[in-house]
Amino acid sequence: MNDVDSSARGPREGAASAGASGTSAGVAVAEGGFVRGWLDVAVRRVRGGELGALPVLVGLLLMAAVFQSQAPTFLSARNLSNLTLQIVPTGLIALGIVLVLLLGEVDLSAGSVSGLCAAVMAVLSVKQGWPPVLAIAVAVLAGATIGAAQGFFFARLGVPSFVVTLAGLIGWQGALLYVLGATGTLNIPYDGAVAAFANTFLSRVALGYAVVLLPIGLYLVALLRGAARRARAGLPRPGAAEIGARAGGLLLLGLAAVYVLNLTRGVPLALVIFVGLVAAFDLVLRKTRAGRMVFAVGGNAEAARRAGINVAAVRITTFAVAAAMAAVGGVMQASRLFAVNQASGSGDVLLNAIAAAVIGGTSLFGGRGSAWSALLGMLVIGSIQSGILLLDLQSDAQYMITAAVLLVAVTVDALSRRGRKASGRA
Repeated sequence: MNDVDSSARGPREGAASAGASGTSAGVAVAEGGFVRGWLDVAVRRVRGGELGALPVLVGLLLMAAVFQSQAPTFLSARNLSNLTLQIVPTGLIALGIVLVLLLGEVDLSAGSVSGLCAAVMAVLSVKQGWPPVLAIAVAVLAGATIGAAQGFFFARLGVPSFVVTLAGLIGWQGALLYVLGATGTLNIPYDGAVAAFANTFLSRVALGYAVVLLPIGLYLVALLRGAARRARAGLPRPGAAEIGARAGGLLLLGLAAVYVLNLTRGVPLALVIFVGLVAAFDLVLRKTRAGRMVFAVGGNAEAARRAGINVAAVRITTFAVAAAMAAVGGVMQASRLFAVNQASGSGDVLLNAIAAAVIGGTSLFGGRGSAWSALLGMLVIGSIQSGILLLDLQSDAQYMITAAVLLVAVTVDALSRRGRKASGRA
């Protein structure tokens, strides 16, 4: 019975990593007002090891202050626009990595899969003359098929995910070379539909602000409906001040981002796609049965099995979705660089994707994390890369700083896990 309780706790705790739960926040507000109640909840969560995105946000502020003091152009509109565009391809791969880490597993093949699927898309659209949309769909389907096959070896045959995906890292890199053939490099037309994904900017001011206002408006409606449902059920609910603070905070952040980006080329379409996918995955993980099953399996696979969850199916599906997101990231990278070559998906792509997921707050131990980890983690890594470039330092500094940040993130995760165990929340 204790095992089942543990698995049930996993989804709730994973979803709570993005913010305080409605119940505890509502009780705290009722006891002492919004500000005092919110602070009480925040302090209790931190003491219990529930740090959420706090370490990442503090790290971003510190890096921004340090780099801005050394390179005054770091916070310029042009540099921030470049930063938001550069993080998207690897960030999309990291979004899939987050899902695998929630299972307590790892996918070492994501970089190779991204390069292979990008090559499939390029061959179909450039060499074979397929419509770009159809070529992209086939590439993403190929990624999902690869992920499902790897998930089958892991979930059904019992081969460790580390070994399966390590073989994939090598094998799919060879498949990339085979698909490209003797040409080695395929150029993407500058004026084609594929290139438009990463090179289109919402230059109209009204359109940029609409991209922010519409989803936040929907978020506000969801908060109000959730509060109404809790009220009808006789449960504690967030007050008007808390709802206003949540929606208002996101609104101010979004409007500020759009304002800065509008000072230069406008809001990148690639960023809109990335943030939209992150938000969609976050909703699926927190609000759907499929998402809660991922947290349950990652928190305690045996307890999830006893609770009636098809653990193997959840694992196979998760690996398939993760590989599909690697394919999307590869297509976006090809769109950004206008080419696919033998080095696509190699180098530090995989390491940065895994590092972003962990730095963003997803636990290596499984069962805890958020889709927003991919965005937050990539902002950290992208900021390091941008700052190092502006300071004209060698790449060795970038690797060492990224490694140090990753080590700090994993250490914080381990200490938080220890704190949750001490407070009976792990």
